[in-house]
Amino acid sequence: MREARLERNTKETQIAGYLRIEGSGTYDISTGIRFLDHMLELFSKHGAFDLTIKATGDLDVDQHHTVEDTGIVLGDLFSQALGDRRGINRSGYFVQAMDESLAVVAVDLGGRPVLVFQPTVTVTHVGDLQTELLEDFFGGFTHHAGANLHAKIMHGRSNHHKIEAIFKGFARAMRFACSTDERLKDQLPSTKGLL
Repeated sequence: MREARLERNTKETQIAGYLRIEGSGTYDISTGIRFLDHMLELFSKHGAFDLTIKATGDLDVDQHHTVEDTGIVLGDLFSQALGDRRGINRSGYFVQAMDESLAVVAVDLGGRPVLVFQPTVTVTHVGDLQTELLEDFFGGFTHHAGANLHAKIMHGRSNHHKIEAIFKGFARAMRFACSTDERLKDQLPSTKGLL
């Protein structure tokens, strides 16, 4: 089983996380931001990852530290659980419909952190989440997972549905990218010989 457990403690946030890649989509998420919890629950379920995230942050100041650091922890969990990444598919993409919204998400776990994020969210909050912080969440993830991540909303009306489509597409893209291929089990997925 590829799994990871870690704690990240700073003066701003204290976050404990657990990830099992070959999971069944069970989750236990608590960040103090209910809409973020909901998105991570969707990510766990649609990726078939077992995921626990327990975060306490300085929400009395702002949501920024908690949201970004949760993305960092998620990236670190995947990086640790994937190990040397030998035998993985490495890349994955998914086109996700969510009612009237459509998102395209592509990921490459090749070691180079790049984020291209185009959510076209038109409100400052969805539920209790400051929507501008989604880019910080995914930025933290990409830098700590060593991943390229492209997420774009093709069209949509509901901002809730737009964000949900991104997280579901992210889950499905990660599920494929993390999957192993029996033919490649002893190989790194790179012609360079390293990631």
